[in-house]
Amino acid sequence: MEKIIIIDDDEEIRRQLKWGLGTGYTVFQAGNRAEALSLLEKHSPKVVTLDLGLPPHADGAEEGLSVLEAIVRQSPLTKVIVITGNGERDNALKAIQAGAYDYYEKPVDLQELKVIINRALHLYHIERENMELHSGLGLAGTETFGIVGQCAEMQKVFSTIRKIGSSDVSVLVMGESGTGKELAAKAIHSISLRKDGPFVSVNCGAIPENLLESEFFGYEKGAFTGAHAQTQGKVEYASKGTLFLDEIGELPTNLQVKLLRFLQERTMQRIGGREDILVDARILAATNIDMAKAISEGSFREDLYYRIGVITITLPPLREREDDILLLANLFLMRFGEMFKKKIKGLSASAREFVGSYNWPGNVRELENRLQRAVIMAESPVIEIHDLGFAGSEKSEAAAPSWNGMTLKEARNSIEKHIIVSAIGRFRGNIARTAAELGVSRPTLYDLMKKHGLGNSSAEAEEKKTTSLKGEDNGVD
Repeated sequence: MEKIIIIDDDEEIRRQLKWGLGTGYTVFQAGNRAEALSLLEKHSPKVVTLDLGLPPHADGAEEGLSVLEAIVRQSPLTKVIVITGNGERDNALKAIQAGAYDYYEKPVDLQELKVIINRALHLYHIERENMELHSGLGLAGTETFGIVGQCAEMQKVFSTIRKIGSSDVSVLVMGESGTGKELAAKAIHSISLRKDGPFVSVNCGAIPENLLESEFFGYEKGAFTGAHAQTQGKVEYASKGTLFLDEIGELPTNLQVKLLRFLQERTMQRIGGREDILVDARILAATNIDMAKAISEGSFREDLYYRIGVITITLPPLREREDDILLLANLFLMRFGEMFKKKIKGLSASAREFVGSYNWPGNVRELENRLQRAVIMAESPVIEIHDLGFAGSEKSEAAAPSWNGMTLKEARNSIEKHIIVSAIGRFRGNIARTAAELGVSRPTLYDLMKKHGLGNSSAEAEEKKTTSLKGEDNGVD
């Protein structure tokens, strides 16, 4: 039987829960932090029920939240169900944000609690299977929910998605354009209990304002000129599934009011209709604007923000994902190489340096588009900087180093490396011309490239070619 730990300082409640759950699960009990963590380490339960009011602070939530933090850190797949008293909803939401699976308000109805526990167990097994699958494919820690990332920031995003996937709370995904907000929304939907239902996406910034309401809520026959038949809107289509509101920061104020009413009551009316239609849909939203600024300027309603952003996820820009840039670049090269049936070996040393140091204002979308172009345009199996389609001024600015916080020696090395990379790119890997431009011999340039980890395979090829043609090194000293 599945193992469950009940953590509550009230012995009577522990006894009642054990009696009610004992026929379907193996139940262990803990009355304080030490007992709870000891049982967790010994039995590795799949589900834990947790009362936040634990000694020595039974009247507050501090100790319970500390226990939750320890469980999430020690056993991240374990599903924690917070059991809370009336009027403690704020603490329950804090627990959800800290990693709890769900919360349940007292008094406890055992049948309802069993439903929540069974859902938690179902999700636990799905996540365990996914983890084992990714591990077997050599993708553990790299690709999760179809999103590639190994940096610490993306691991935090993956962790949050796992924690909130199975609950029905509204989620706001924030981040710059091109960071993958819709991918994150689809990931949440894919591990939710609604995964077999529809995922309906509405781009609030791409639909003309006069058509948005009918796009959202649909209309009845004859509601306006051209309304020849009853038509369902995107909200209604999303019933039993997920409604994703992309670019929600662009939503006109008058429609924000109607969306807020729907979120509060979960009912809607088609344009020209009189009937209230109940819609059971989870709301996910995304934006690339500064919501605090939009609220202060009056362009976005504060009450709507709190409705759609019970949980917020912020996706980092690509420039802050240094560990992921070349990982993603190689993935795209492999994907587009197969798509266009071209044998691509990878990026040249100078192209690798360029890709790793460029600011990528368009984020992952820009990286993907640049590499698709490079694969199509490349005339050799090795991708060079010029294949990426940057103009000369962009290349120079893009690869420019940042000297903030550097010592003088580090700054000199950074400048030296930048100049070498820029020159190699400008002369498309021609070492003789690069050396002449920099005023050094080819052997000296080789040493400098080796010093900065730029590789020397293209340099050696050029050296052999030059030696065979001239019989000696005529580089410029």
